[in-house]
Amino acid sequence: MGRYWIFDGHIAGIGTASGLRAVVGLWQDSPFGTFADVMVQQPSGHRLLLAPRTDVAGFISATYSFDEVRVVDVRASLADRRLTVDAGPLEIQAVTGARTYLGSALRAVPRRLAVHPRWLSAVSPLAALAAPGARTYGTAGSGRTEFYGVTDLHHVTSAVVRWEGSDAGALAPIRPPVTFGFSSVPPRPSVARVRTTVVEA
Repeated sequence: MGRYWIFDGHIAGIGTASGLRAVVGLWQDSPFGTFADVMVQQPSGHRLLLAPRTDVAGFISATYSFDEVRVVDVRASLADRRLTVDAGPLEIQAVTGARTYLGSALRAVPRRLAVHPRWLSAVSPLAALAAPGARTYGTAGSGRTEFYGVTDLHHVTSAVVRWEGSDAGALAPIRPPVTFGFSSVPPRPSVARVRTTVVEA
């Protein structure tokens, strides 16, 4: 492989009855340190990145596709089955449930194997069957390739989402799928433990 970047943390996918969809990245270990970012797709299809710093915004916007990028204060936490996000116009208060059946199956795969790019290339078609819209391997912007190694999964059981101060509606499936890159998140709102590897040839 050529130059690569590794991000360890969690990805949360949230859908609302209004059609607003959000993908929250909470990265405990990354080339940019610990940070959180949010990708938002509005009911109109408009894709917006909310990033905490210009260097983070630059890297993410070069890897994914957005119609708008904003650098804002992004505060997010995941603890005691609660996800809290405060990112400019977006606020999320969510609760996660018990581990899913798929999460239990994912945990049975040794982590070193589960996050390895060659394994993720091989299992990507199976991932699409297990979680429609999701992929573990694909091409990204700037000539990059991405690998998503998911090792645990919990459903989101409830959420209050506010956009620009207004209620975005009840928790709902992430439909249509988000279109920031080659992969969406599972249709049912969830939080995944993940290692993302980005490779540039």
